[in-house]
Amino acid sequence: MAEVILKTERLTKKYGRLVAVDRLNLEIAEGEVFGLLGPNGAGKTTTILMLLGLTEPSSGKATIYGRDCTRDPIGVKRIVGYLPDNVAFYNDMTGRENMRFIGEMNGIYGKAAEERIDMLLRRVGLQDVADKKVRAYSRGMRQRLGIADVLMKDPKVVILDEPTLGIDPEGVHELLSLIKELSEKDRRTVLISSHQLYQVQQICSRVGIFVSGKLVACGNIDSLREATRAKDIVEIEYLARPDNAELEQMLSAIPGVDEVKRERGLYVVRAKQDVRDALVAATAEKGYSLRHLRRLGGDLDDIYRRYFERGGAQ
Repeated sequence: MAEVILKTERLTKKYGRLVAVDRLNLEIAEGEVFGLLGPNGAGKTTTILMLLGLTEPSSGKATIYGRDCTRDPIGVKRIVGYLPDNVAFYNDMTGRENMRFIGEMNGIYGKAAEERIDMLLRRVGLQDVADKKVRAYSRGMRQRLGIADVLMKDPKVVILDEPTLGIDPEGVHELLSLIKELSEKDRRTVLISSHQLYQVQQICSRVGIFVSGKLVACGNIDSLREATRAKDIVEIEYLARPDNAELEQMLSAIPGVDEVKRERGLYVVRAKQDVRDALVAATAEKGYSLRHLRRLGGDLDDIYRRYFERGGAQ
C-alpha cells in the first residue's frame, strides 16, 4: 500500500460564525490523483490555503511528508507546487522569461535552468510559442505554462485549484492528459480542487465530496456509486414532447413505476426494475416524441447529486 503523505486531522477554519472547513480528516497517498469536489463556497480553496500555510486553521492540523503546514510553511513550499485558479504571469515577458524568473526565485540559474526550461516547455507543448509574449497566450496555454512553472522546482506534490476552468474542450483534454502523466510517469501526488465533475472523473483515483465545509464522502468512483445506490430502486431520467399533464399520467401508469417527479426540467421515474423498454413503448404508442432517456446512478454527477442532497439535509 502506498505511503500516506498528505494528512489532515480535524482541520477546521472559522470566520466568525461561518465554518468554512469543518473538522476535515483526509489522507492522500503518494502518487495518487485526488479530486476535492464541491460547489463554490464549499471550503475547497480554504482547505488548500491551509495546506500551503497561507492561512492558519482555527483548530486541527495538516501535514505533508511529515511537515506541519502551519508551523513549517517554508518547508512545505519547498516540496509543494501550487497552481491557483487564475494564475498570474508577467504579460510583457515571454513564456521562457516567466519560467526563468520562477527558476531564479527557486535558486535555479544558468545552464541547469535553461535545460530544465526547454524540457518543461516541450513537455507541456509550448516549445513553439516559448518566445512569444504571454499576453498572446490563450487561457489553456497559460494553464499549461502554469504547470511548467509549478514543475520548475520539481515538487513532490502538485495542488491545482480549478485547473480546467474556462478552457475549451480540446484544451481540457490536453491539460487532463498532462495532469494524469504527473502521477503515472513522475509518481507525483496531485490534489485537484474542482466542480467540473465529468472532467475529474476521468483522471482521479479517488475523490472527496465537500458540502458546506464538510467532507461528506471519500473514495473511488465505484465505492461511492455502490454506497449511494438505493436497494431495489431504479431511477431513470426521461423527457418527451409535448411535455403536458397527460405525459406525467402516462409515466405513472406504467407497471412497476413507484414515483414520477420533476428535477432540472426532466422527469425522474423511480421503479422497482428497469422500465426503459416500457417507457419507449408507451411513448411511441401515445404519439410522443422521445427526447431524453438515461438510467441514473452510473457517473460522478449522479453520485455527487445524491451526496449533496444528503449533506443539505443535515
